Amino acid sequence: MATITIFGSSLPAESSPAYAEARRLGRLCAEAGLTICNGGYGGLMEATARGAREAGGKTIGVTCAIWAARANRWISEEVRTKTFPERLMTLIERGDAYVVLPGGTGTLAELALTWEMMNKSVLSGSVGGRKPLLVLSPYWLPVIECLNQEAQLGVGGPPPFDRLARAMQIVTLVKDAEEAAEKLRKSLR
Repeated sequence: MATITIFGSSLPAESSPAYAEARRLGRLCAEAGLTICNGGYGGLMEATARGAREAGGKTIGVTCAIWAARANRWISEEVRTKTFPERLMTLIERGDAYVVLPGGTGTLAELALTWEMMNKSVLSGSVGGRKPLLVLSPYWLPVIECLNQEAQLGVGGPPPFDRLARAMQIVTLVKDAEEAAEKLRKSLR
């Protein structure tokens, strides 16, 4: 059974549209036979785990001893790590694919580290090579557009631009839970 690591904010309340969309994503993934792995706490992590559990799916929460809180009630297996870097690596290593929902600096760090590890072939052994990396648009679109500007920095210089083009192809923008679930189903068959 493939595992989808989902990154996202701990802030959205149950009544928010972002929570409802994340819950829908968890449900759709579970219905497709996918295990959900996330940070295990509240907000969008809780929502994706809740949607998956309500659909009979398995959920893994990777929590960290630096915070007193334990995994939310929708997590069926808690993996407790000692440090924040260990937590990040555990989340990445457990994923067969990744979905990045709205979030703040923690979610941005998760996106950046996952992306960079797949971009640098020297590190691909840690994550098993290139895997689907889906990011929610329009939320993350400004980040993607900002990084696309790097190509303009070296115009007229030597040809490392094929590396930049490959790096940008790692990320796939998706508009909602349905599109993300469909792309995951197709890519993980």
